[in-house]
Amino acid sequence: MDKKRSLTWRVQMAGPLENVVAVVTGASSGIGEATAMTLADLGARVALLARRRDRLEALSAKLGTDRALAIEADVTDPGSVNEAVAAVVAATGRIDVLVNNAGTGVTGPIEGGDVAQWKAMVDVNLLGVLHCTQAALPHLLQAAEGPRGVADVVTISSVAGRMAGPPYGVYAATKHAVGAFSEALRKEVAGRRVRVGLVEPGMVQTELTTDTPRTDFEWLRPTDVADAVSYLVTRPRGVAVHELLVRPTQQL
Repeated sequence: MDKKRSLTWRVQMAGPLENVVAVVTGASSGIGEATAMTLADLGARVALLARRRDRLEALSAKLGTDRALAIEADVTDPGSVNEAVAAVVAATGRIDVLVNNAGTGVTGPIEGGDVAQWKAMVDVNLLGVLHCTQAALPHLLQAAEGPRGVADVVTISSVAGRMAGPPYGVYAATKHAVGAFSEALRKEVAGRRVRVGLVEPGMVQTELTTDTPRTDFEWLRPTDVADAVSYLVTRPRGVAVHELLVRPTQQL
């Protein structure tokens, strides 16, 4: 394909997300990659944000560079996020859906814990969500006034956002904070037709969990979480799903 046409969107078969532009953070692997692929399959045009450009470009090539836009961005850096959002709008003219997926997690006790690791989790899991949401929000509010009549912010939280305990104390704290932020944002923008939802997975097979001790039951796959995201953003415009908790069948 002519590289000059790399930002031109290919005509898609009609799907529930036809003419929708979705931004997915942490799109280079795991849940983010699966979510981007699922939304694209439903007709969305997807902007892929992450730090690993090589992975983003590989995913963009898989989806078709004329239907996916790869943008290197660091969610912990407000300037990087603002530039990425501006690039998406310049290429597509709009943002209808934001999926805050970028995240990190480190386990360990609070006593004697590594403060640098705690700060990294806060920077990505909480501040990253704030940076991306604030940057995208004006465009989401504008999109909600368009033909679709609604826009969506979906944040990937965790079952840890509902419960806390060792060795996930600080990680759980970041996810509880994301829940509080999402509820406050929901109340702020509900009257302007921007839906705000949380997807809260249990144990998922991703890069972040490769060192987590295995259990004797089957874990969720990234595609399972992606399906939950797609459920939220494909509801009729008058229906908002605010929280969706998804666990493996045998997880307590």
